[in-house]
Amino acid sequence: MDKFIINGPCKVNGEVKISGSKNASLPILASTLLFDKTVEIKNLPNVKDIDTMLKLLESFGLKVFRNKRKNSVKIEKKNKILTLAPYSLVKTMRAGILVLGPLIAKYKKATTSLPGGCLIGARPVNHHLSALKKLGMQYYIKKGYIYAKVEKNLKGSQINFSQISVGATENLIMASCLSEGETILRNCAIEPEIKDLVNFLNKGGAKIKWIGKRTIKVLGVKSLNSVKYKVMGDRIECGTFCVTAAVTSGKLIIKGFDPKLISTELSLLKKVGAKIKTDENKISIKGPKEIKNLKNVVTKEYPNFPTDLQAQFMVLLSKGKGISRITENIFENRFVHVGELRRLGAKINVKKNTAIIEGINNLQAAELMSSDLRASVALVIAALVAKGKSIIYRIYHLDRGYENLEIKLQKIGAKIKRVR
Repeated sequence: MDKFIINGPCKVNGEVKISGSKNASLPILASTLLFDKTVEIKNLPNVKDIDTMLKLLESFGLKVFRNKRKNSVKIEKKNKILTLAPYSLVKTMRAGILVLGPLIAKYKKATTSLPGGCLIGARPVNHHLSALKKLGMQYYIKKGYIYAKVEKNLKGSQINFSQISVGATENLIMASCLSEGETILRNCAIEPEIKDLVNFLNKGGAKIKWIGKRTIKVLGVKSLNSVKYKVMGDRIECGTFCVTAAVTSGKLIIKGFDPKLISTELSLLKKVGAKIKTDENKISIKGPKEIKNLKNVVTKEYPNFPTDLQAQFMVLLSKGKGISRITENIFENRFVHVGELRRLGAKINVKKNTAIIEGINNLQAAELMSSDLRASVALVIAALVAKGKSIIYRIYHLDRGYENLEIKLQKIGAKIKRVR
């Protein structure tokens, strides 16, 4: 099993090109089930979750032609499509549930395993199921599988999400594309990755329109056309490298991402002392000599501070001056990295869903264990500023969502290597 060996402390300096967004690519790939004609997707990141989704599409009977060197894929429909999403493929990836809406809309039936992925909370699928039921889907759950069908076609409806959910919003957008009539979705998630999905589907002939901040109108169409599309840059990877520059007192030029989409995160980094300049698809960031504290960082739905950067900011504030607080409002079990950061000497206490962080000058190297995707990268950042040799185990979590992380870090001065 692969591991990272990191020698710290080190300061990053140079240029980083942000990869395509995993969280935008996954629903876009799932939505290719809606198409009869060839779809070509560019700027696709070479990460494990994408590998799994493409294997899942192949298992349905789609033809997948991938060019990893060019970060692109062409997907074509075969004559016969299967509608089983097996546990063997879905178990490692939460996004497996995203094929449910497209399968029901296009093929009128689906059998999908309940999803797996990171152990960071329940992430219930009931929001997906109750909303799809309003479009006419019938279902039952047995032995870990969702068995779903619809008589004839899904029919447009008025849907109010009881809770903002990225995945449920994506599933209902996709399902509504081929439904009969008009669907109104209220209390939708508005992450940039969702807007990327909408742009992709509209380019293929879907009729999706934002009619309010969190309200979407979808007019069902009979079919979607062939389309070529470039996926947006990865928002969380961009934020991760910004934090890396800040915590190491480094200097980075980050390209391939629109800085307007992470204005909340950049504002917080400025508050801790980072100097930031932005241009179109470029961020220049210089880390401070002394990191200031943040009184209370709160994770909330976009456009607020994202839960997927909570662990990285915790590392940053562990090196800050004074007391900082981070409150986690999205997932109930997303402080699992705290124990590992304490092994490095970080002073962090957790009370319910709030972490209280007392900044210290020096972290000390240690052996560490990854627990989920974002926590894993936080341990890497922490090891970069810790004194001595750290070893990070179970980095397969990282490979789910970060493309060539150690290579990108090596190019900007990090002393990191992968050992197989």
